[in-house]
Amino acid sequence: MNKLERYIKEKYDGANYWFVEEIQSIHNQQLVQDVWIKKEYLNGNHKILQRSSYKYNGKEFNPRKIVLQYAKTLLNFQKAYLLQNPSTLTGNEGIIKEYQRVNHKGKYDRLNLKLLDKILKYGRVAEYVYMDKGVIKSKLIDPSEGYPVYDENNELLAFIESFVCDGISYYVVYEEDVVSKYDNAGGDMRLVERFANLSGLPIVYHNDNEMSDVEGRSELDDWISILDSMEDLISKYTDSFYKFIDPIFVTQGQQLKGESMPSEVVGKGINLDDGADAKFLSNQLDYKSFETIYKTLLQSLLDVSQTPAVSMNKTDISNLSEVSIKLLFQLANIKAGMNEQFIREGLEERFEKIRALLGYKGIKFSDDEFETIDVVFQYGTPSNDKEIIENLQALREMGAISLIGVLEDSPYTPDVQFELDRIVKEGKSVETHEGSENINS
Repeated sequence: MNKLERYIKEKYDGANYWFVEEIQSIHNQQLVQDVWIKKEYLNGNHKILQRSSYKYNGKEFNPRKIVLQYAKTLLNFQKAYLLQNPSTLTGNEGIIKEYQRVNHKGKYDRLNLKLLDKILKYGRVAEYVYMDKGVIKSKLIDPSEGYPVYDENNELLAFIESFVCDGISYYVVYEEDVVSKYDNAGGDMRLVERFANLSGLPIVYHNDNEMSDVEGRSELDDWISILDSMEDLISKYTDSFYKFIDPIFVTQGQQLKGESMPSEVVGKGINLDDGADAKFLSNQLDYKSFETIYKTLLQSLLDVSQTPAVSMNKTDISNLSEVSIKLLFQLANIKAGMNEQFIREGLEERFEKIRALLGYKGIKFSDDEFETIDVVFQYGTPSNDKEIIENLQALREMGAISLIGVLEDSPYTPDVQFELDRIVKEGKSVETHEGSENINS
């Protein structure tokens, strides 16, 4: 009896359709509900929209409901900062060629962007690596449809994918050796298909969570309260501006005789008796206080999300050195480094699964070769490319860096192995050309 069978026997008394009860547990439903709340928020359903109308001067007043979608901007910045530039694979030449071929065919650069997007928004996502007609691919399992099954030691035993379409519930149960598909079409649960699982269990990506070692935490949890305050402040200030913009015309001294005061008094002249006065009276809005509070909230949002103010057009800069730019983006680099760590953990597991699938195609690598593989991320920090090239040139001339090292650190080299192959071919071409010239001479 393996660990999953023991888990099912102890918790569900060996029930055949144990996965239905598993996903209906209170904990799993709370996790899925939290994901849907985040989706609703990102879709524009904010707390400010719940403001109700009220009576003002005897009439119904519909308050302003200004929605600020800063959350999407911050998420896009974090995602692009780490993965806007394609990551580079490094390692043994033979294994890198095969993995790059897999990356290109499986569109893994796009997949990595989607992975980070889901993790930032919902704290977790799952990836299943499989082979389709000889091509290695991956599919992402949405956090609202994925249910990992852990034992008491936080070891992943199985993974359940569940969704509803046209009133029919579908279940995909991933075990270590098999993948089983079920549905309740016709009213009764039934096993539809079962496949051999060549790559093992899905990879579960998640960021840090102080309350759990196996569950992530959405970035939105730190931002929503600040954004709600900003939306509430700007909406109420706009209401005040429109409610108090109509001043009252007041006269002091001798009462005017004859015709009544014209309603279109602006642009007209009036005559008053000696010592009389006339003026407009209106409520004074304290815009300085509004400006101070709003800027404080915005700066707090940037600080909490570790977003440089300069990237949000909130700071004017000019004539900055390379060091100054790095200082401005220091917090963004720290955040990108944290995001890189949990992405890297998942990628290392992906590499293992790709290695296993390549083995079924007769492509095998030794442990020493496999251990050389690594991934290098190119952060989106603004940089002086000319200065970088000059530094690399100086290091190369000193013999302190290899050609591969120069290509890896060059801002103009998205594919190190491809450029290295080109250089080798160009070198052979030059040697052949020189050799032929010597023969002719």
